[in-house]
Amino acid sequence: MDLQENREQVTLAREVEAALVPVGDRVTLKAGERATITQALGGSYTVVVGGNMFRIDGKDADALGKQPLAQHGKQADATATRDAVEESAWEALRSCYDPEIPVNIVELGLIYECAVLPLEGGAGWRVQVQMTLTAPGCGMGDFLSREVEHKLAAIPGVEQAAVELVWEPPWSRERMSEAARLELGVF
Repeated sequence: MDLQENREQVTLAREVEAALVPVGDRVTLKAGERATITQALGGSYTVVVGGNMFRIDGKDADALGKQPLAQHGKQADATATRDAVEESAWEALRSCYDPEIPVNIVELGLIYECAVLPLEGGAGWRVQVQMTLTAPGCGMGDFLSREVEHKLAAIPGVEQAAVELVWEPPWSRERMSEAARLELGVF
């Protein structure tokens, strides 16, 4: 796989908040800086600016000269079934990507559990996820867990979303799907 062919050079059109990869610190990138887009997956962008890697939210894509993600208000759905919410939850999880690896977190084997639970009084659903990271010291853990929570909370019928980072059992390459191993050349 040649990652160079998918890179695009852009000039930042405006200041934009970004997360420094892999530590997760929030920084502001300045208008006029040159950036190389290395990954555009799951509605966010990974860029390299000044030799450092950053994650930029899709809502700020206009800073990269791209179309920002539409900000839709969540529509209530009192009729959402557990199965429909669970299917939507897994779809949302598959739209989350490690900023350094072009494979979603489900295929990477980072999701240990996704539970859809009814709220008291039948007023919607709570989605609880247990996930891990490829390395315990990864500073992007809070960033990724917030992204997962945000995407789960946007599902119609979901009133609460919670993500717990866990370290047992430890992640290993064996947790990756066959498709992820092929994509990354890990056998």
